[in-house]
Amino acid sequence: MLHYLMKRYALSRQGAIDLVKATAACTLSNLVLMLPAGLLYLLVADLLAGGIPAAHYWVYGVGCAAALILIALTTFLQYNATFFATYKETAVRRISLAEQLRKLPLSFFGKKDLSDLTTTIMSDCTTLESAFSHWIPEFFGSLVSTVIIAVALLCFDWQLALAALWVLPVSFAVVACSKRVQNAFSRRQAAAKTALADGIQECIEAARDLRSNNAEGAYLKELDKKIAFAESRQIKSELGTAMFVVPAQAILKFGIATVALVGGMLLAAGTLDALTFFLYLMLVSRLYDPLTASLQNLAAINSTQINIDRMNEITDCPVQTGGTDFAPDGYDIVFDHVGFSYESGEAVLRDVSFTAKQGEVTALIGPSGGGKSTAAKLAARFWDVQQGRITLGGVNVADVDPETLLSAYAIVFQDVTLFDNTVMENIRIGRKDATDEEVLRAAHEAQCDEFVSRLPEGYATRIGENGSQLSGGERQRISIARALLKDAPVILLDEATASLDAENETHIQEALSRLVQDKTVLIIAHRMRTVAGADRLVLLKDGVVAEQGTPAELEARGGGYARMRALQEGSAAWTL
Repeated sequence: MLHYLMKRYALSRQGAIDLVKATAACTLSNLVLMLPAGLLYLLVADLLAGGIPAAHYWVYGVGCAAALILIALTTFLQYNATFFATYKETAVRRISLAEQLRKLPLSFFGKKDLSDLTTTIMSDCTTLESAFSHWIPEFFGSLVSTVIIAVALLCFDWQLALAALWVLPVSFAVVACSKRVQNAFSRRQAAAKTALADGIQECIEAARDLRSNNAEGAYLKELDKKIAFAESRQIKSELGTAMFVVPAQAILKFGIATVALVGGMLLAAGTLDALTFFLYLMLVSRLYDPLTASLQNLAAINSTQINIDRMNEITDCPVQTGGTDFAPDGYDIVFDHVGFSYESGEAVLRDVSFTAKQGEVTALIGPSGGGKSTAAKLAARFWDVQQGRITLGGVNVADVDPETLLSAYAIVFQDVTLFDNTVMENIRIGRKDATDEEVLRAAHEAQCDEFVSRLPEGYATRIGENGSQLSGGERQRISIARALLKDAPVILLDEATASLDAENETHIQEALSRLVQDKTVLIIAHRMRTVAGADRLVLLKDGVVAEQGTPAELEARGGGYARMRALQEGSAAWTL
C-alpha cells in the first residue's frame, strides 16, 4: 500500500506513512464528533420517559466534558498529522526534485524550459501541499468514518439506513466520473499558466531589447492576451468542477428527504418508534456535513493528477550513473567513432574521431552548427553518446559518475552564469576551499583587477542577479578566473574570449598558456587568431571531422581552415 501511495501521490516513503496516519486521525476526529449526537439521543430518551433522573445529571455533565476534551484532543491530533507532516513532506519533495534535477542528463532540460521546471517545483508542490493538508486525509477519513457509521446504522435499522445511504454512491459516482473532464480542463489551465510564466520571464529578460526597438507596447499587448487567456482557463476549470460537484451535493441532500419519508411511513405503520426516527434524522444531518466537503475534496484530488504527473515525469526520468572510483591513466580525451543526436533525431555528430592530448591545446573550429560545442559537452558527459565512446585517460566517461568526472574539468562556456553575490564569492565557486589570496591571484591572471577596481566595494561588491551590473566581457573574465582557480587537469573553453577586446584576449591567453602545462585543453573558437597558437586543430563541419592537424599543416593544405583564416583576415581590413 505504501508503494502505491508513493507512486500515486508523488510521496516519499515517510510521506506515505504520514498520509496513513493523517487519514486515521481524520477518521477518529469524525467519529468523536458523533458523541454529542449520542448524548442528545440519551437525553431525549429520558425526556420522553417522563424526565431526567437525578442520577443521570452527572452522566450528562461528565459526558459533555469528556466529549469536549476528546474533540479537542482529536482535532489537535488531526492538525498535527495533516498540517505539520505536510509541511515536512513538501520540503522533502522540493529537495528530492532538486536533487533529481541535479542528476539528470542535459537531454532532459532540452525538452523543458525554466518556467515549466520552476512551476513544478514551486506551484505544483504548493498545490500538493494543500491536497495533503486539506483534501486527501479528510476525504479518506470521511470515507472510513462513514463506512463505520453506516455499518452501525444498518445494524440498528436497515430500512432507515438504506434510505439514508443510497445517495452516497450516487453522489460520489457523479464526481468520480468527472475525472477525465477535470483532467482536460487542468491540462489546458496548466498550459496557459506555463505560457503566461514564460511570457512574463521573457518580458523581464528582454526588457532592454524591447525598449531599444520600441516594441514594449506590442509585447505587453500580447502579454495581456496571455493573462486574459490564463484567467479564462482558470474560470472554465472551476466551472467544469462545479458542474459535477454542485449536482452531487444536491443529490446528497435528498437523503434527508428519503429518511423523513421512509421514517414517516414506518412510524405511521407502527413499526418504528419516534425516538429511533429522531435519532436517524439527527445522525443523517450530521453524517452529510463532512461528506459534502468530501465531494469537493474528491474533485480537488482529481485535479491534482496533472501536478502529480509533472512531478513523476521528473522523478521517473533515468539519471546518469557511474562509478566513483576514477583512476585515469593520464588525461588524454579520445573521441572514438562518436555519433550523437538530440531529441529531434537529426545527427549532430557522425563517426567523429580525434584525440586531445594532455599538455596540448586542441582547438575545435568550423562553421556554426558543425558540432563543436556538442563535442565539448559530450567530453564532460553532459550528454551520453549513442555511438562510439569517449575516454578520458583510457576510462570511458559513460562509466564514471558525472560529479566525479567533472571534478577533473574546469569549464568556461560562452554563456556565463553568475550569482547575486560578491565578485570574490563568484570566483570562489571554482574551488570552495580556496583562500582569499588564491582567489585574488586567479582574478589577477584573468584580468579582473581592471574592472573590479572601479566597483564601489572592489571584490566585496555584489554584482546582481547573473552579474547584471557587469558587462559581457567582465562576466566572462570572472568565469575564466573560476577555471584558473579550480586548476583542474582538463580545461574546456567554449568561445571563452568571445566577449573580450583584443588586448584583454591577449593577456588571458598568456594566463591560459601558463595554466596549460601538463593539462588537456579543448578550446572552441571562431576567431582564427584565438587558435593560432594551438597545438592541434580539428575542423568540424556538418557533424564530421573535415580535417585535423597542426595550424601549419592545415594552412599548407589550403582546405577549410585556410579559407576561414583568409576570410577573417580579409574582413579585418574592411571599414565603413
